[in-house]
Amino acid sequence: MFQGRSLLKEIDFTKAELQYLIDFAIHLKALKKNHIPHPYLAGKNIALLFEKTSTRTRAAFTVAANDLGAHPEFLGPNDIQFGKKESTADTAQVLGSMFDGIQFRGFKQSDVEILAENSGVPVWNGLTDTWHPTQMLADFMTIKEQLGDYTGKHLVYIGDGRNNMANSLLVTSAILGVDVTVIAPTSLQPETDIQAIAFEKAKVSGSKLIITDDLAAVKGADIIYTDVWVSMGEEDKYDERIDLLLPYQVNAELLAKTENPDCIFMHCLPAFHDLETHTMHEIHDKKGLSALEVTDDVFHGKNSVVFQEAENRLHSIKAVMAATLGNLFIPTV
Repeated sequence: MFQGRSLLKEIDFTKAELQYLIDFAIHLKALKKNHIPHPYLAGKNIALLFEKTSTRTRAAFTVAANDLGAHPEFLGPNDIQFGKKESTADTAQVLGSMFDGIQFRGFKQSDVEILAENSGVPVWNGLTDTWHPTQMLADFMTIKEQLGDYTGKHLVYIGDGRNNMANSLLVTSAILGVDVTVIAPTSLQPETDIQAIAFEKAKVSGSKLIITDDLAAVKGADIIYTDVWVSMGEEDKYDERIDLLLPYQVNAELLAKTENPDCIFMHCLPAFHDLETHTMHEIHDKKGLSALEVTDDVFHGKNSVVFQEAENRLHSIKAVMAATLGNLFIPTV
């Protein structure tokens, strides 16, 4: 059912399969907390391909591989040649002959698709400009841990609505039966093809989808989610994004508009919530701002689950790797 399969985007798996992976991740987390070994991938070799910089994804895949008994090998932007001196397809065949599984974090979705098509081994999308499926498993795992379930809950995403996080949250929510609202300026709302996928999935799950620029739509939210306003590769757009998105900052006033004191706050990180980064110092000197997408009081507030969410990257990634490469007995889902 899972063995030998790749995870390239959320729609690669059914609702039941995504639910299984989330529950399996919760189980693997319990095993690790109780110091119970689970070397399902003993003797396997895993290639970790990174075109983009990474903290959580690289750390999670590395520790996950080690916990599962596999050997991870990091290959950074100076080690892989995608389309420069060697085609992506040729690279895929070479790596597939040496490694048992491949993780890819980069820019083009087409690259991770080509890797899966030509390598002959499971390929896992650690992030592309279009999708972020491993983050979704960690996110909905966190929601289930915090709220008891995700089905029927109301998730509100605020900010840049046409990045990979907005795409993935919209579509994954629609698959899992989570009501989701994307609040973003009209120019930064999800692409029509992404919306079409989500609305089609929602017809099956019963999920209610709203895409709007109206901040009043936060009312009744169970989860408020935001992300950085400038994605990797867009560093020249800070001024225009700040001007456009400052009204969409997640702050105490906005959180109060949910009228739900138990509404949790989520962010995939890193977050610009204080002045403890060079980037925010530069923005502060230029714009006088001490935070961007979320204020520090919300980020560190009692409703924030961002560090639990970050830790869950490890357990959810481990679930994907074990399920697709570990020859596990998994009942039909």
